[in-house]
Amino acid sequence: MSAAIYFQTGLETLFRAWATPEYSHGPLIPILSLFLFLRQLKSVPINTAPVTDRTPGVMVLIFALLLGGVGRMIQIPDFAAYAIILWVGGLILVSFGWRDGRQFWPPVLHLVYMLPLPGVLYYGLSTYLQGVSSELGVWMLRLIDVPVYLEGNIIDLGVYKLQVAEACSGLRYLFPILSFSYIFAVLYRGPMWHKAILLVSAVPITVFMNSVRIAIAGAVVDHFGLSFVEGVTHFMEGWVIFVTCVLILFALAWLLLRLHPEKHSLVAALDLETAGLGPQFRRIGLVRPSKELIGVALLVSALAAAWQVIPPRQLSQVQREPFYLFPRQVGDWSVGESARLTPDIARILAADDYISAPLTRPGTPQAVDLFVAWYRDQMTGGTHSPTVCLPGAGWEIASLETIKVSKDLGGARPFTLKRAIIQKGVERMLVYYWYDQQGVNTASSYYAKLTLTKAKVLTGRSDGALVRLITPINSGNDVAAAEARLQDALRAVIKPLNRFVPG
Repeated sequence: MSAAIYFQTGLETLFRAWATPEYSHGPLIPILSLFLFLRQLKSVPINTAPVTDRTPGVMVLIFALLLGGVGRMIQIPDFAAYAIILWVGGLILVSFGWRDGRQFWPPVLHLVYMLPLPGVLYYGLSTYLQGVSSELGVWMLRLIDVPVYLEGNIIDLGVYKLQVAEACSGLRYLFPILSFSYIFAVLYRGPMWHKAILLVSAVPITVFMNSVRIAIAGAVVDHFGLSFVEGVTHFMEGWVIFVTCVLILFALAWLLLRLHPEKHSLVAALDLETAGLGPQFRRIGLVRPSKELIGVALLVSALAAAWQVIPPRQLSQVQREPFYLFPRQVGDWSVGESARLTPDIARILAADDYISAPLTRPGTPQAVDLFVAWYRDQMTGGTHSPTVCLPGAGWEIASLETIKVSKDLGGARPFTLKRAIIQKGVERMLVYYWYDQQGVNTASSYYAKLTLTKAKVLTGRSDGALVRLITPINSGNDVAAAEARLQDALRAVIKPLNRFVPG
């Protein structure tokens, strides 16, 4: 009970994630891990001798408490969720000792599948899977002679267009299939390389079936119109895809067994014995109290009580000017009216304030588009990399590199930014973008997250922004001219930005 109170923020994070379609399998993971644990416990004899090797378990428990405490203190609930798994592993090591307890790593590791992905990984993986599924789906449509054209994640069928949205990425199938393939590999009695193939095959199987689903939807639209596709899409969601992926996994296991010299049957190769789980569950009650276990229990009880008394750390208030006060003239550049994002884009972006305005200059025919998205609290959302967003809009990234910006361009100190050339058909653009984390500008999303975490610990702030400048490359492919425009625009906007993105 004390541990549940102490890790409350982690549990709340899990419950919120489990309420979404992508992680709705989450509540089943602890139950399946318990099943794996009880099965494995049957092979571990009852130890009547004193357990003397509990120290590693105590160290794991203390580390779990530290990680959970840091997560709660700086309001990063994912840390507390990760700490729950360490806590479970530590309890097993303390209860059974290092020699016996370390054998139970498979059920503990399986708990990882109940965790939600960090936002950066989720959006990156979702966008990548959308693109792969779209390309495979279009390839399948062409195989059955359906005329189709793919632009980003938009499948153009001529009269109709289909948007391969975030929900079509296949993540809601991938996560439970990964869990199932892990259990399948654990129960499979065969060579280790068989287990490895069964484990890693979950990803290509899921992507393939999601592409089949997209192709079927495209074929239905092509023959019957958009009014029929919703029913087909819902029918192909959920259990239909999941069961089909499971059957393919079984078929793969059968094929691997056919290639094995002994040629076992699939039933014989899977250890599905469930008898005796009840006595094994009651055996948990035979765990003897120890001074280490009692000491850790008293420690977590004291910490849980302390958390109820200590008020939560409040988010530091940041003084800044809203973007609607952005100056209409920066250097030689005139700043146009900020465009409003569409509701769908604004919902996905989830920024607290933003500006999306053209920069124009007399004698310069091509404009520079300035976009800045600012977030008050990046622990509940945060910046999305343009490398994730642009491909979904039909743009291909022709080149991407990190460059260093000197102080000559107006920054308080040198910093790095991403330089990209994107293209859509014959249209090409040059892009600069970087992350502004409270005055620390960087091209690396990982360094930005590290800076954010450090600031959260030291100052209580978690605000930050993404800054992007983009300009067309003319038909003569004059990249140098586009580069000069962006650098001049960068020099003009870098100092005024400090009023709106405070350091």
